[in-house]
Amino acid sequence: MANTHNGKLITALDIGSSKVCALIALAPEEGGELQVLGTGQRESKGVRRGYIADMERTEAAIREAVEQAERIARTNIEDVWVSFSAGGLVSTLASVEVDLGGHRIEQRDIDDLLAAGRGSIDPEGRMVLHAQPTLYTLDGLKGTKTPLGLHADRLGVDIHVVAAEASPVRNVDLCVRSAHLEVKSIVASPIATGMACLSDEERELGVALVELGAGVTNVSLFAGGMLVGLHSIPMGASDITDNIASAFGMRRFDAERIKAFYGSATTSPRDNHDMIDIAPISGDADGADVGRMTRAQLIAIIRQQLEHWMNEVATTLKALGFTGPVGRQVVLTGGGAELKGMADYAQGLLGRSVRIGRPRGLSGLPEAHSGPAFATVAGLVQYAASDPVDLRQIVPSTTMVHRPTASSVVQRLIAAFRQGY
Repeated sequence: MANTHNGKLITALDIGSSKVCALIALAPEEGGELQVLGTGQRESKGVRRGYIADMERTEAAIREAVEQAERIARTNIEDVWVSFSAGGLVSTLASVEVDLGGHRIEQRDIDDLLAAGRGSIDPEGRMVLHAQPTLYTLDGLKGTKTPLGLHADRLGVDIHVVAAEASPVRNVDLCVRSAHLEVKSIVASPIATGMACLSDEERELGVALVELGAGVTNVSLFAGGMLVGLHSIPMGASDITDNIASAFGMRRFDAERIKAFYGSATTSPRDNHDMIDIAPISGDADGADVGRMTRAQLIAIIRQQLEHWMNEVATTLKALGFTGPVGRQVVLTGGGAELKGMADYAQGLLGRSVRIGRPRGLSGLPEAHSGPAFATVAGLVQYAASDPVDLRQIVPSTTMVHRPTASSVVQRLIAAFRQGY
């Protein structure tokens, strides 16, 4: 029997390359901390590098994960907030300004400005996932968050736009709806994950968030309280698993288990003495063909792929302009961040301060779902509870799309926030 709750029920759905996670939470009417009511998880067999590759398998995983969460929460849900982490995500800034004639700013002036800003987004190339007003400008002075009641001759606003390739987004939407669920919104994974892992001060001062997923790594920059740049790398933790399976002739399932229990990004003198049994790829149970390897051999394979992976991250950070004083803090999250010694290894290779980002701000989150691998689904709930403003909801319209500008826009974004703060 379904429970009745005093508050708003929010269901988040994270469709990843290795797993599909569902989380049902309650946002109390009087405010306060979000309360987790139920969680569900299923292996994802229909997603490759963040893209839907098998709709039937993905739909089944979605249905099973949501049903598991519903059973634990003892409630039925109808709609979900869904994450999107595939390649092709871009973040840009659009600006618009209107003349006021020096009178005091009223709510109608802000509404008219936002409506004009909505129309200023170039409708070509990509599907818009987010179009949110950030900082207002009064007579050219940036950095105003609440202009209501102030006087100005000109009022402007910067609009944060996150867009993605249209077809992969539509495939995610279709899979969820095929599982008989309504899609409340599709949210860019870096925005959701940032809400769960980053403090307000980190987002203001400047930080890089690196989501080490199974098939995709999203590198995103935050400054001035918002996402200012991102890039996807088609590489993830599953590549390490595949290298282990190939090097030692074992099944992927066994390689993943050995990586989780014995793997590490750092070495120790005992590694040459610790022996690990290897199950044959044929799965024979007589034990005759069971091989052995040292932990040092396992770590050597892991570190070989890690070096390539982190070098790609370092190259991406440099290309995004994450240098100098604002380029000191890196937060690692995602399932790949759960590898032992990952923060120490990344800190040595990247030459920056590195910490592991775990979800926070949720009450009742199970211990098994409190690690970095579940940061996105936790952040989705927090994002939904924040009741975000989206310019697409101001006036009725068809789907908005946006074509990104050159990569130099990231530097322009960071410079704009440096000027405003």
